[in-house]
Amino acid sequence: MSRHLLVTGGAGFIGSNFVHHVVEHTDDTVTVLDKMTYAGNEASLAGLPEDRVKLVVGDIADAATVDPLVEQADAVVHYAAESHNDNSLEDPSPFLQTNLFGTFTLLEAVRKHGTRYHHISTDEVYGDLELDDPARFTEHTPYNPSSPYSSTKAGSDLLVRAWARSFGVQATISNCSNNYGPRQHVEKFIPRQITNLIDGVKPRLYGAGLNVRDWIHADDHSSAVLTILDSGRIGETYLIGADGEESNKDVVETILRLMGHDAGDYDHVNDRPGHDMRYAIDSTKLREELGWKPSFQDFEAGLAATIDWYRENEAWWRPQKAATEAKYAKVGQ
Repeated sequence: MSRHLLVTGGAGFIGSNFVHHVVEHTDDTVTVLDKMTYAGNEASLAGLPEDRVKLVVGDIADAATVDPLVEQADAVVHYAAESHNDNSLEDPSPFLQTNLFGTFTLLEAVRKHGTRYHHISTDEVYGDLELDDPARFTEHTPYNPSSPYSSTKAGSDLLVRAWARSFGVQATISNCSNNYGPRQHVEKFIPRQITNLIDGVKPRLYGAGLNVRDWIHADDHSSAVLTILDSGRIGETYLIGADGEESNKDVVETILRLMGHDAGDYDHVNDRPGHDMRYAIDSTKLREELGWKPSFQDFEAGLAATIDWYRENEAWWRPQKAATEAKYAKVGQ
């Protein structure tokens, strides 16, 4: 039986990937609610059937926009967020407005209409781990955010937990590791390096590049979210990861090699303030309880496919590139 989903932030990177995944793997219809800031791109929804996907341009913090859309939906999947750490250090205010007040607005609407709600969050709410620490984040790891971005995402998670407990909102939460794949904005680490190389510019590495991230292909994130939406226990949090720990240095060197360059041909730039050292996800609960597993278990193969996508879709990313690089240049990165 098909559902109607409201997907917030569905014109962004992981949100649009989820919309494509829903269309491909279910009979559900989707309304995308997206503010269409610089991170939203209508081209990311191109080619999807108009009878199954509708785009509404609007702000999740605007109750008058949100309420009727939630009323019409069988479930809300909340991707919309301000998500770039560098931007949060420059100006935290949009992060508070979108990530906190926007989530509150959605929660009040799903509370009013009794609508199923799934909340997309990040592993960055847990802070970071030491490079030599054998531990990984679990659903029981205490929150310890280090940036305006991660602290507002942590706050939004806590709002969801409170609304579930106090008001009986039918909510689940997922915290995912770093995503990569098609349709990711060129301000982000992997697409920035790929598009720089396409333009004949050396990749740029923060500091020594020893920081470790736990990479997951966006398609795997989407399949996990759909699994949680279908089968997850109400009130529970699930961590989504694909055992993809790689240092930033190794990622840059792999990109260089896959694109036919010397692995050491990159520049070091100023490190980001408060740059977390290591993220690592333990997704045992999701795998054992709900039977999910990632499809992209070979990071290098997934990265090669991502490189191919950016080579073949310059029209998608080119309009964003010059402004993004100008912004980085101002801070020596």
